[in-house]
Amino acid sequence: MSTPLSATSGSWLNKAYRQLENAGIGTARLDALVILEDCLGKDRALVLAHPEQILSLVLLKRLNTQLNQRTKHIPLSYIRHKSEFYSRDFFVDKRVLEPRPETETMIDLFNQLPIEDNTKIADVGTGSGCIGITIQLENPKLKVVLYDIDRQALAVARLNVKRFKLNVNCYQADLLEPNHGPYQTILANLPYVPANYHVNAEALIEPRRAIFGGQDGLDIYRQLFQQISGFDWQPSYILTEALPFQHKQLENLAEKNHFQLINTSDFIQCFERF
Repeated sequence: MSTPLSATSGSWLNKAYRQLENAGIGTARLDALVILEDCLGKDRALVLAHPEQILSLVLLKRLNTQLNQRTKHIPLSYIRHKSEFYSRDFFVDKRVLEPRPETETMIDLFNQLPIEDNTKIADVGTGSGCIGITIQLENPKLKVVLYDIDRQALAVARLNVKRFKLNVNCYQADLLEPNHGPYQTILANLPYVPANYHVNAEALIEPRRAIFGGQDGLDIYRQLFQQISGFDWQPSYILTEALPFQHKQLENLAEKNHFQLINTSDFIQCFERF
């Protein structure tokens, strides 16, 4: 007589939901379902339609390992090694920030600009590369370059460049130094969270260097504008991401460096050289 296996997909899903909820995961039901459908390799509708499916001991071990990781507030994207950005899946792990939905607005604002073909675009503080790579995929006639100060983060960006079969240069640099410009537009999703600002448990697991930007959160942006002011070329546009209550201060910083605000949407601001 064969030894009965210990769980069905339905019973595991209910147990996982309760365990995540008890751990304070706000998206407990969805996260449990995502883990299950990933491990089964089946779409959500099929998983939900067959709660009676028996889980093998090997699969059960894998599911429980991932479940335990999530109860410790490890971001789901780190567990899955992927995160969706602008309808594409990017590889991510603990070396980079998880791409945020609000950052997608930077792509939308960029696509509204009168950018000529064959111009160079810099993605500064690229992390996973999701912004610059998306711009390159959406605008194949542009030349996008990725920058990051962190060698490990840049390794992830290079994996994503390869994933999407792109010819995109990646430079380890302190913002734009060493300088490979000129660039027509600079995309800058830099660390902007103030030092004493409360962040959730998941964010505390992400690289602090990529999150916090000094006492008021804008230290790295000050450094960026100072760098740019010293170049013998100037970009036409700079796009930034910051918390909405930082926007006026960031606008003032840009104006002091001869850039005026031309568009704002959610966390994103777009500045034009004047």
